[in-house]
Amino acid sequence: MKGRGAIGNPPGRFESSWRERDDAEAENTRRTELRHEQAREVLSANDSPDLPFERALNPYRGCEHGCIYCYARPSHAYLGLSPGLDFETKISAKINAPERLRAALCQEGYVVKPINLGSNTDPYQPAERRLGLTRAILEVLLEYRHPVSIVTKSALVLRDLDLLAALARENLVLVGVSITTLDNRLAARMEPRATAPHRRLQTIAELAAAGVPVGVFAAPIIPAINDHELERILAAAAERGARFAGYTLIRLPHELKALFREWLEAHCPDRAEHVLSLIRQMRGGRENDSRFFHRLRGEGPYAELLGQRFRLACKRLGLQGRQAIRLDTTLFRRPGEQLPLF
Repeated sequence: MKGRGAIGNPPGRFESSWRERDDAEAENTRRTELRHEQAREVLSANDSPDLPFERALNPYRGCEHGCIYCYARPSHAYLGLSPGLDFETKISAKINAPERLRAALCQEGYVVKPINLGSNTDPYQPAERRLGLTRAILEVLLEYRHPVSIVTKSALVLRDLDLLAALARENLVLVGVSITTLDNRLAARMEPRATAPHRRLQTIAELAAAGVPVGVFAAPIIPAINDHELERILAAAAERGARFAGYTLIRLPHELKALFREWLEAHCPDRAEHVLSLIRQMRGGRENDSRFFHRLRGEGPYAELLGQRFRLACKRLGLQGRQAIRLDTTLFRRPGEQLPLF
């Protein structure tokens, strides 16, 4: 389907039965359905030792960007929906997220830790243009002087440059821009509704010019698809003011294995099996390895070579690791709260 990443709409792993759509219903899956959700809690704890944050907030479930490689696709199965086309056409918005965040920050004994926006789905996906949930969340965080990190592949983040610059002046924010490829045609097939690669590079430049700490995530690296672009992505981002960099290897949990294989067979039939073979070489013979410290980087000679290439390129370009930038957690203040005398 034009403008969509997934080719099919298979049932989620928890469904005991599934109704096949007829042609008329299938046509409707092209349209995006936005659902409003009243969340009880919006902050989630991250206990993964290989991620650089302990607390996350995702205003949206599902993502209209339609990235075929997205590791979050299987999470739609928890809603009784397909990780395929449903994930990119049936979007849930936590419409009360700013209010629930404010309530969480006001709880007695709240301990300040940087909150990550975009750990699961993009906080600046197309629905944000209408709803403004991410902007409202940033307004709350600025009011409370609370640190936040953002991961996005959307130029819409520039809409909130006023808030980001204010947070940056107090060392309360950093932004990571995800770039998978510099090839517009490949991007249109892999991530059909995301911002074009050249515009993401421009976004890095504009954030850097405004004094916002910004970096690039070359993610995910897919062998025999975009791995040859690693150094070019890092160099292009550094040239535009990126201060830090990271990369991840493609992950294929649960239903994503079949969805990605289907995409490969449709778009890269000449090397589909070769790509999967290389992934298995880096995943201990499997197409996915969920072990901490292995899932993001892989193992084996091919994975080690990717790591060496990344480190050498970062050293040459003067790019730091994401962990090198520490946000300030000491400025947190509840509105109206008096400062202690001593």
